[in-house]
Amino acid sequence: MKKGILGPISGKLGPVVGGVWKGIPYLREAPKKRKSAQRSQAQIENQQKMKFVNDVLVPFHPYITIGFQNLAKEKTAISAAFSANYHTAITGVYPNLGVNYSQLVLSAGNLPGLNSPQALLSAPDTLQLNWIPNQGNKSTYNDQLMLVLYAPELAIADGFIGVALRRDLQCSFKFDPRLVGTPLEVYVSITSFDRKKIADSIYLGRMDLL
Repeated sequence: MKKGILGPISGKLGPVVGGVWKGIPYLREAPKKRKSAQRSQAQIENQQKMKFVNDVLVPFHPYITIGFQNLAKEKTAISAAFSANYHTAITGVYPNLGVNYSQLVLSAGNLPGLNSPQALLSAPDTLQLNWIPNQGNKSTYNDQLMLVLYAPELAIADGFIGVALRRDLQCSFKFDPRLVGTPLEVYVSITSFDRKKIADSIYLGRMDLL
């Protein structure tokens, strides 16, 4: 409901509650006290999977907030990332849920990605990334790099957005010392300088110990 007599309704009004979410005025039925019902096994499994996906995405929030902002239409970027990963990146059935990190998506868009990116550990605490120039006119020299390193054993992510540009063709990143000595899942993407465009994220594989 876009307009009331004096504008959008906010708060409880009789049997309804009004509010605004992401700039959209709405009315909904006021909550009623309900007797708790026993949940079915399917409901338990679905709720646990949703919780699992939410927990998986938490370390990536700083990156998916940028990576999915263009898909956040009447939803948050976190919600858009949840939808993108719920069916493709999660393996198994509760209680044996897991993550297929090669299918995890941290950004989605139509900006050309990095051309042939390659990553390696140049030191125990340093990742070296190289790529080659893009051909065509849809990419811009000052597009900004997004690099994400994730340690599944620690549930810690590290990385950056904007430290390196597309034109640099290489970058070196000294990561969180807590990640030294543990396998790392590595992702790369690129965003326009004004953040209005972004590329699909690319999974660069698992970096073994140096």
